[in-house]
Amino acid sequence: MGFWIFMLVMTLLIPLTMIAFGTIFIKKPPKNINAFYGYRTSMSMKNMDTWMFAHQHAGRIWLLTGIVTTIPSVIVMALVFHKEIDTIGWTGGIIVLLQCAVMCLPLVFTERALKQNFDEYGMKR
Repeated sequence: MGFWIFMLVMTLLIPLTMIAFGTIFIKKPPKNINAFYGYRTSMSMKNMDTWMFAHQHAGRIWLLTGIVTTIPSVIVMALVFHKEIDTIGWTGGIIVLLQCAVMCLPLVFTERALKQNFDEYGMKR
């Protein structure tokens, strides 16, 4: 049971991180464009308008996907409760890999939204 609890916690780390950073990016995005913290792509760092837009957009997606991925993660882990350690480990590992893929989705959608709303110089369309 100890390993199952460990794997449950591991499978919740990514969704909870997405929820936390989604909330932070929506409510208190980084005030200045910087190279250390925030949604940093060449398009999002063009100016403050693109910077704020990217954080609002990516934050909403991360918050939503974090909430949505938490539920099936818990359900699937509940299905392997009291199973063999290998089954629990493989199941948890696959869940985490899928969550990593889902965690990258905001990049695609936010970059697309930036290109639809701003020109190549960061000026609003």
